[in-house]
Order: sequence, then structure tokens, then C-alpha cells
Amino acid sequence: MAEITESKNFIHAFIEEDIAEGGRFAGKTVHTRFPPEPNGYLHIGHCKALIIDFGTAEKFGGLCNLRMDDTNPTKEDVEFVHAIQEDIHWLGFDWDDRFFYGSDYFEKTYELAEALIQKGLAYVCELTPDQFKEYRGDLTTPATSPYRNRPIEESLDLFRRMRAGEFEDNRYTLRAKIDLASGNFNMRDPVIYRIRHMHHHRQGDKWCIYPMYDFAHPIQDALEGITHSLCSLEFENHRPLYNWVVENVGLAHHPRQIEFARLGIDHTVLSKRKLRALVENNYVSGWDDPRMPTLCGLRRRGYTPASIRNFCDRVGVAKSPNTIEFGFLEHCLREDLNEHAKRVMAVLDPVKLTITNYPEGQSEEFEVENNPNDPEAGTRTVSFSRNLWIEADDFMAEPIPKYKRLFPNGPECRLKGAYLITCTGCVTDENGKVTEVLATYDPESKGGNPADGRKVKGATIHWVDADNCCEAEVRQYSNLFDDPDPDAAGKDFLACLNPNSLEILKNCKVETSLLDAKPGEAFQFIRLGYFTPDSKDSAADHLVFNRSVSLKDSFKPAK
Repeated sequence: MAEITESKNFIHAFIEEDIAEGGRFAGKTVHTRFPPEPNGYLHIGHCKALIIDFGTAEKFGGLCNLRMDDTNPTKEDVEFVHAIQEDIHWLGFDWDDRFFYGSDYFEKTYELAEALIQKGLAYVCELTPDQFKEYRGDLTTPATSPYRNRPIEESLDLFRRMRAGEFEDNRYTLRAKIDLASGNFNMRDPVIYRIRHMHHHRQGDKWCIYPMYDFAHPIQDALEGITHSLCSLEFENHRPLYNWVVENVGLAHHPRQIEFARLGIDHTVLSKRKLRALVENNYVSGWDDPRMPTLCGLRRRGYTPASIRNFCDRVGVAKSPNTIEFGFLEHCLREDLNEHAKRVMAVLDPVKLTITNYPEGQSEEFEVENNPNDPEAGTRTVSFSRNLWIEADDFMAEPIPKYKRLFPNGPECRLKGAYLITCTGCVTDENGKVTEVLATYDPESKGGNPADGRKVKGATIHWVDADNCCEAEVRQYSNLFDDPDPDAAGKDFLACLNPNSLEILKNCKVETSLLDAKPGEAFQFIRLGYFTPDSKDSAADHLVFNRSVSLKDSFKPAK
């Protein structure tokens, strides 16, 4: 795994040079943009990019635009636009009045394309997709196009007719005239417009030609006054084309493109196509399934904005691709929840515990702390009676060596915040299964502290009052993929799915205080992990909790 370090951000170093005296943007406000394509939900990989975009502007007291990259009408939808906005706000960023659509610039982009034709820097080509590949050349052979020297007037006429809808898809393309012999294939007269008779989610049927991303994006950046166009590493070889477009379309502003490595995480896939396949083929319950790496899925599982921002900050900004352990993301969540999550008691695999010498029909209340790390979190009241629920694995009729919990004639154990008890036996059914654990309590040990100060050799047991509790469904999640690298070339990622990534526990017992739990609230179920109410399925008459992360943290971040 790549080492997690807090190193100087090379993007920030470049920007500091640019805005310093004599720099290319000296005296100007740093202006970035986040340009997601609204054809799916944001995932943790996008999160790194948006934190870099918005966070960089924040660091330098600048601005960051939110721009929907809707230049390709395929599978774009307003549903995704709203989801993207919600995710960004949830992370704590805002764009004020700087919200745009790439399609807002279609008319201007078309005008600039016509201007390129008139300058002799673009031409209409009629190579088919197969012929385009055939004529592309290789590292020692230049590309060719029999239409490269088409007269300007003819290209201009054809391009206008393309816009008017006279031709079918793929009949013509508009190509930039750059360098067919370039060692960078992106510069070998790239296509900058193609015909697509498709309905656009905002423009309707107004357009049947659409600009390619490599042509539209630098124009949009320049029109918005972006100083630094921060993008992932796969666009590094596209930077010469980015610069060529800005320099030749006649716009005064020239942004600087800087590339960084994408975020890779083991045991997951971050391809929108593959995530879409998981959703559409019902391998998961939706884009917000808590096993998904989408931000809405992580939010539903109980991840916090602080934990995700901290994760991205600590992973840092790299120039080389790297893969981070999913365990480090969990580690960042534990750190946050350990400080802020309210402690409660819940029993996931309940067995009855009867305190045989506690008066029948009597009950009492105890004040217990909500969070030992936060005194201001206060306390809450829990009820106690003769009849309790405990975890089944907190009792063994025949204990293994060094077992410190309940067993007949074993050591005294603490009931969390209540009394000391000693196990005296158990009740079993006809199959030998334990149905009830029996114990006595020490009335002089209220609060779990013996009056005589004797040492308690047994463990502390969490419990729930059987006479005053709620039932709940608990969903426990693990990695969606068994394989640490399901996205590797040659692998069928669906064959790498973990069949045990979701475990549903019914008839769990929880404190009555959880009746008021709201989605987004975090709770530590003592000794069990961190949980949150499910935002879709939990209700007062059917409580459902998702395990956000277990308590055990085996991840050791590098120092």
C-alpha cells in the first residue's frame, strides 16, 4: 500500500508561484471549478477531486465554480444533478451563484468552432469510425485524412448543415487541423464535434451536434475566468490540446491545467459503468446502498463529512497512481466517531439474563455517560430490572481457558453502569440450547463498584432491560468485493463480489432512547461498533440500524 503522508501539496506550490509577483496570475483571484458529468452519483474518487477543487479555492481565498459537464447527452439526467449538489453541500462546500452547465455554452462553442474553420484550423471530415482507426497511423507513421484540405467554404457549409440536422449520426465530424504526425495522438487532428441525434436533458432537441470534451472544456474554463483547471492524471496527455484550443479560439483568458493522480481504493470499483451495472442488475439495492463507494451510500452507512475530508487530506495529492487500503477510510471514520458518537447499549444476539435475587416487579434507573471523550455530551437514564438481555457469547456453560465472562460459579462480572453479578447456572431447551442465564447480584455494588473495594476479576458486560427496551433490525456490512483488486485488467469484477457483504440481524434489543434516533446520528453500540439509523427503512415501529464500522481497528497508518 502507498504510504500515507502529509507532504506539501504540489498543486498549491504551483499556484503559489503563479500568484506571486511576476507569476502568470499575479494579482488575480485563484479560481477553480469542479465539473462532474451528471450521468451518475458521486463516489469517493470524485470526492478527492472536489475536495482538491473546492479546498484549493478555500485555501487561497478564491472561488470555485460548480459546472455540470453535460456536453454528452448520453444517460445524463436532472436526478444526478440534484444528487451531486446535495453531496457537495453535505461535505461542507458551496458555490454561491457560480453554478453552470456546460450546455450553457453550446452557442458560443459553436461560434468558436466556425471561427476555427474560417481560420483554416478545422475541417469537416467524413471518415467512418472504422476508417478513422485505419487512417490513424502509428508511432512511426503519420495519420492521414483525404479531407484535410477541404476548402474552407465547403467545410463551413457542411458544418452548418450538420447543425441543421441534415445528416445522420457519424456521417461527418469536425476535426481540428493540428499535426497528423504528432507523437501525441491527441494532437493528430482530433474530432471536436460529432453528430448525435439525441434528446438533451436541458437543451431538448435544439442540438444534434455536440462538442467533444477536449474542445468544450477549455472553452468553458476560459469563459468562466478559471485560473487553474485541476484534473486527473489521464488528462496529462490532453494538456497540449487544452492549450491549443484556448490559444486558437481567440479567448483572452488562458487557464493553467494541472493534473493529479486519481484515488484508488482496494476491494472496490470506482468506474461509473461498473457501479451502474451493480445497480441496474440488482447486485445492490441502489446507488445509495451502504456497500457502495458513492457519497450517498457512504452517508447512508454513517460516514461523516469530517471523516471523508480528513481521509482525502491525509491521502494527499500525488502525481503517481496509488491504491489506498479501505481500512484507512474506516480508520478515519473511527477517529471521528470515537470523539463524537453517543454511547448506547444494544444486544445483537440476545439471550435472557435473570437476576434471581433481584425483587420481582421492581425496577430502578441509572445515569450513564453518553460519551467518555466529551463531558459536555452529558448523561442519559437507563432502566434496570430483574430481567435483562445480554449477548449470547457473553455466557458459556463450559468455558474455554481464560474466559472472563459469565459461566456457572465463575468470577464476578460487571453489568455496565449497574451492579456486580455472579453466574449461578442456566436453563436450556430440549436441544440443549441455552435459553436463560441465571445470576445473583450484589446490592452493595451499585454503579458497578463493590462497597468493600474488592477487585473484580470478570469482564464488563453490556445489557438491555428486557422489561423496557425496543426491538431493532441491524445490518452489518463488509467489503462488497472479496478480491482486493476487482478492477484489474482481465478480471470479471462481478465474479469478485463478496456473497457475505451484508448480514441482517433480526430481533436485536436496544435501549428505548434509540426510539428518538434520527438518520445521520452516530451511536457507538458499546463493545459492538458504530451504528446509524437507516435513512430509508428505519421508523419508530421498525428500527433499522446500519453498522458504519466495527470497533476493532487493525489499520496502522504510516508515521
